[in-house]
Amino acid sequence: MKNISIIGATGSIGTQTLEVMKSDKDNYKLIAATANKNFNKMIEIIKEFSPKLVVMTEKYAYDKVYEYCRNTDTIVKFGFDALSEAASMQEVDIVVTSIVGMIGLVPTLTAIKAGKDIALANKETLVVGGEIVNKEAEKYGVKILPVDSEHGAIFQCLQGNKNSEVSRLLLTASGGPFRGKKIDELKNVTLKEALNHPNWSMGKKITIDSATLMNKGLEVIEAHWLFHADFDNIKVVVHPQSIIHSMVEYKDGSVIAQMASPDMKLPIQYALNYPKRCESVIKPLDFYSMHNLEFEKPDMDTFKCLKYAYEAGKAGGIMPTILNSANEYAVDLFLNNKIKFNQISEIIYDSLNKFENTQIDSVETILNENKKVTEYLKGKYE
Repeated sequence: MKNISIIGATGSIGTQTLEVMKSDKDNYKLIAATANKNFNKMIEIIKEFSPKLVVMTEKYAYDKVYEYCRNTDTIVKFGFDALSEAASMQEVDIVVTSIVGMIGLVPTLTAIKAGKDIALANKETLVVGGEIVNKEAEKYGVKILPVDSEHGAIFQCLQGNKNSEVSRLLLTASGGPFRGKKIDELKNVTLKEALNHPNWSMGKKITIDSATLMNKGLEVIEAHWLFHADFDNIKVVVHPQSIIHSMVEYKDGSVIAQMASPDMKLPIQYALNYPKRCESVIKPLDFYSMHNLEFEKPDMDTFKCLKYAYEAGKAGGIMPTILNSANEYAVDLFLNNKIKFNQISEIIYDSLNKFENTQIDSVETILNENKKVTEYLKGKYE
């Protein structure tokens, strides 16, 4: 029996994690679940899974869930500080960090210090704090198990082989809804168009990141920390069918690829049960219906966010935090129809050139830099 805590239980990854758990109820138990404001979905989770602890970070939603739980055994707590409690409960075996944004850093570190394995779907945690997270995971003997489809694929392709034999990591990208477009064609795209991902059903923020290719840029930085790979040896390959989820090229020229239907439940299930494989929770591939698998080089002149992510990752220090903070702020502006699509990359470029690089010596350094970037952008763009 795996005792699970889900940080971000009502979002896309959290919801699919619960679906995986429902497929094998005898082997999973939900101990804690957190959410921001979706109280209706959280109440449904409580009804079905009866977690010991629930955390809501929006006051109105907390009040609703608290009222419902008056006659249940579920404890309800409020606020961001309580996320760390949900991530570090004694009976929890593995924490699924599926919350969006760098807000996931602190509860992830708290879980690691409590000795909990991490099923990591919150890529921003490694983007801004990869060095700290890796040191703490090694110190406390904790496994960081990737849930992202691409990193989950690389993780599987590395099994049974030595890192010293790896030549390159090949991260695949669907190309998003604007694959093949040039920058002038994206000046007036609508929010609805940007949210219309061709292959994946994801939350709004991640879907916009996929449209700008920032999602792939963040994954490049995440792969650097997960697999101890040099940035020059991490390549992005546009693969619009999303059948090959990523590949590893070895020094002898062999390339091992992981293929599956585009469904996040597979990497979630693999992370929860590693190293064991369980009965399938996804649709099997039909090779007779696959006529073409296409591969392209990403257009970093149009999708500049990917270029900026490589630059920030190679620079190291606080630069990935600046990149991520600016992106989170810019995407929020776009989702609220306050800026144009192409302004997302412009805001990121502005921020990367506004702030100087410094070394990270603590989590507080990261949080303070995030605050500085946010305050700068708020003063300039609102």
